Amino acid sequence: MIVTRLVPLAATLTALLLALVAAGCGDEKSETSSAPPVTNIAMTPELTAAVDDYREYVADQADDLVQRTTEFAEAVKNDDIDEAKRLFAYARAPFETIEPVAGSFGDLDPRIDSRENDAVEEQDWTGFHRIEKALWVDGSTDGMDEVADTLVDDVKELQTQAKTVELTPVDMAAGATDLLGEVSKGKITGEEDRYSHTDLYDFQANVDGSKQVFVLLKPILEQNNPQLADEISQEFDDVYAALGDYKRGDGYVSYTELTDADTKKLSQSIDALAEPLSQLAANLQS
Repeated sequence: MIVTRLVPLAATLTALLLALVAAGCGDEKSETSSAPPVTNIAMTPELTAAVDDYREYVADQADDLVQRTTEFAEAVKNDDIDEAKRLFAYARAPFETIEPVAGSFGDLDPRIDSRENDAVEEQDWTGFHRIEKALWVDGSTDGMDEVADTLVDDVKELQTQAKTVELTPVDMAAGATDLLGEVSKGKITGEEDRYSHTDLYDFQANVDGSKQVFVLLKPILEQNNPQLADEISQEFDDVYAALGDYKRGDGYVSYTELTDADTKKLSQSIDALAEPLSQLAANLQS
């Protein structure tokens, strides 16, 4: 869950980019990163097209989120626990791909994605993780009909807002790096899906969302810094290969099956990608 809420998207993601570039995505990398912070770049037709394509991607993901969440909610309301469990990670995936954008829409992020003991009162706790606990811990959907309906309403509101969100290339680049930080600095502990242990599905969705930004900006980066473009491409391949070790059929193993060595390897792989990716914005201007 993105913690920088209640702030306009441009301010949120620009602040993230400033922190990530200045810190090099970690204390260790800050010793070697000397790239100046990037807060704004002049728009070109290529950058404008990339932003437009990303806005379309965000809108499409929001549409997909509504459709999947509606299916999930229906299973919950029908007291079909097995089906609801099957759909849980599937329904959440589109949200995870655009989480930095979702985190800019006031309190929508906590309403949809807050975890137990996050900055919400127990009586106000709603969203995916409230239902997750009911399914995996309580083994019951009692009292979840209203939560499921509220969740559908909230993702529909996100869908509406996603169609008018204002974005810049700096926002996109910062959000791509932030999605990786969501994994290596937060989700890697297993705290996100602490009841279902479906964390690896979230990992992939975060990486997918980050890669979509890179794919859209890559043609511009290849003109300005082809070596960096190649490096980021290779690091994405390495991350997907690392995740692939835990795939089983169309899904992933339970996060409880991973050892400390496994999670360390995944975290290092994500960090190795985040470092060059944090230089993306600084290399979008020739």
